[in-house]
Order: sequence, then structure tokens, then C-alpha cells
Amino acid sequence: MIIKPKVRGFICITAHPDGCAANVQEQIDYVKSQGPIEEGPKKVLVIGSSSGYGLSARIAAAFGSDASTLGVFFERPAMNGRTASAGWYNSVAFEKKAKEAGLYARCVNGDAFSDSIKEEVINILKDETGPVDLVVYSLAAPRREHPKTGAIHKSTLKPIGESFVGPTLDTDKGIIKEVSLEPAVEQDIKDTVAVMGGEDWEMWMNALEEADLIAEGCQSVAFSYVGPKITWPIYWNGTIGKAKEDLDATARRIDTQLKIKGGAAFVSVNKAVVTQASSAIPVVPLYISILFKIMKEKDLHEGCIEQLYRLYATQMYQGNSLTFDENGRVRIDDWEMKPEVQEAVAKAWGKADNENFKGLSDFQGYKDEFLKLFGFGMAGVDYEAETDPELDFH
Repeated sequence: MIIKPKVRGFICITAHPDGCAANVQEQIDYVKSQGPIEEGPKKVLVIGSSSGYGLSARIAAAFGSDASTLGVFFERPAMNGRTASAGWYNSVAFEKKAKEAGLYARCVNGDAFSDSIKEEVINILKDETGPVDLVVYSLAAPRREHPKTGAIHKSTLKPIGESFVGPTLDTDKGIIKEVSLEPAVEQDIKDTVAVMGGEDWEMWMNALEEADLIAEGCQSVAFSYVGPKITWPIYWNGTIGKAKEDLDATARRIDTQLKIKGGAAFVSVNKAVVTQASSAIPVVPLYISILFKIMKEKDLHEGCIEQLYRLYATQMYQGNSLTFDENGRVRIDDWEMKPEVQEAVAKAWGKADNENFKGLSDFQGYKDEFLKLFGFGMAGVDYEAETDPELDFH
């Protein structure tokens, strides 16, 4: 079939297998161009490995450090004339490239929140690789069925305390519009923390510890975002922020656990990038569009793979020590948060309207990055050619 992008709001309901493979290859090429990561991880578990920062964490470990990797994700294969999800194609492409390079790569598709998937992963590690020396926790899910209680928790994107009214970018129509959100109730906060907080990360680490699958010196990292005050009313001071605070507290507990084996656990605060999740957050698409323009002009722009390579190469490995902020987090968003960058963002933000925002921002770059998530707009891919959507793992 000939596959074209079909965008519905902040979701593209199609994905291109060749384009996703090209995206994976582009990231592999970047890592190789930077050179090997000395003293890097060798046996890596990535929970949430099919796209965004999780995929880049896996690529950087495998092709920067020759690591064996096991990736866990919940993605949709092709069926009934529909394409698979982009994450499915990304993972198929990664596994193929890793095996061609002589690297161990294994994928588990299922609900990472469940006890059954944890058990499956543990059995694979016991049988095939042994203890892991890096655990990356990068799940992004809208809902969670709690494995102990059976309760269904759904995350919400709401302010706390008072309603939010502010500008956002309608990326479909290419216009700035006002959005308003009612404040969260207590249950909204609890549910969002249950989905996006640290409980499941800790469950994974406890399960690995009980199975004696944590190697000496093992590190574990989860990803977060803080951002500037422009985004705080809807992000850091809202329901998501409460979940991220829970993630911070969890990191401290896991760190205590890993220190016994000479390891560490921490939260890495990463740069704003275009993801399916970020596209759905009011304010954020407009902020990212402005940010991209300024960071590109200052030659500071990074995507997921540049961020993850820098995290490994300058913080976690190569003889480096982790550098923490006052809240105990590692800041790989440091270039985004440079005063000169944020001052320029604030200046453009204050001027932006429907007449001028395309000149003040990199709106085209934002749209290109969004489509790239689904394998579209990649150089060297013939999008007019017939493509088999039914790819599977081997």
C-alpha cells in the first residue's frame, strides 16, 4: 500500500515503516559519528523503548557502548489494512539494525505496568543476559491498570487550585487560540500520580532486585521535564507536576537501594522536544516552536538522540560523575534553560499573535518533527512507492 500521513489533532493515525527505519538509522548514524562511550553500559533494560527518549536511550546504549538491550513497549502491529504504530516500526527497525551489528536485542510487547510483563522480562534476563547494569524508565501512557488493586487510573492534564486560561498553538490550523482548563479535583491528582509518578518504576526495580538481576554499579534513570515559568501553570504546577514530584521522591528511594551495589538512581530533566505527549499539552507546542527557532539560531538545538548521547557521555560514563541541581536532578535541559535562551523566548512569547508567530517561531520545524515521529518527511524515502505495512520481529 501507499502510506500517507493522516493527522487527527495531535495524533497521526498512520505510520510509514521505511520512514521509521530511516529515523532509527539517522539516530544510529549520529551516535556512531560521536564515537564510542567509554565504560558505558553493557546490559540494558529500557522500559518504554519504542519512541522518543526511550528509543534514543536504547540506540545510544547499543551503538555507543555495544550494549545488549531488552526493550519493553506496548505498540500495535499492522492489521486489517491499518498500518502498525510508529513505535512498532521503530522497534522492528532497531532490532534488525542491532542484530546486523552483532548486538543482542530483544523486544517485549505488552503492558509494562502489569505483573505478567515484569515476570516475562525477568525470565528472559535470567535465561539470556543475566543482571543489568542500566535500567531506563521512559513510560508515557495515558492510563494504568494497577497490578495489585485492579483499579484503572487515567492521567489528566489540569491546573491545580484555579482555572487556566492561556494561548496555545492549533497545529492543524496553524493558529494561536485561547484555551481554558478547569482545575483538578483531588482524584485527578491521585490518578495522574498513579499513572505518571514513580510507583511502577519502583516496582520494576524491586522485581529485578528480588530476582538478583541488578548488577554491581547498576544505574537507573527516569526522564522528566521542568521547563520555564511560561509553562508552569499547566505543567509543573498542575497534575503532571505532582506526578513528577513523586518521580523525584521515588528516585531517592531507588538510589538508596542501588548505592548498596555501588550504583545510582536519578531523574534526568530533559529538553523540550516534539512528542505525541507534548503535542497534547496546551501552551507547549507554541513554546516549543519559539524555542526551536532560538536554539537553532544559537546553535544549541538538540533532539532526543543528542540529549541521550550527552547524558551518557558527560554525566553517566567516560569517568564522569553525575552533576545534580538543588533538587537532586541531573539537568540535560541546561542549554534550553540558559538565561539568554529563555530571555529571547519570553520576548517572542510576549509579541506572538496570529499575524507574526510564524516569523517568531520555527513552526515549520515543529510540524516536520511531528511528522518525523511517524516516519514521514524523511530524506531518501520514496513516499509514492508501494510499502508492505506488515513488518514483524525476527
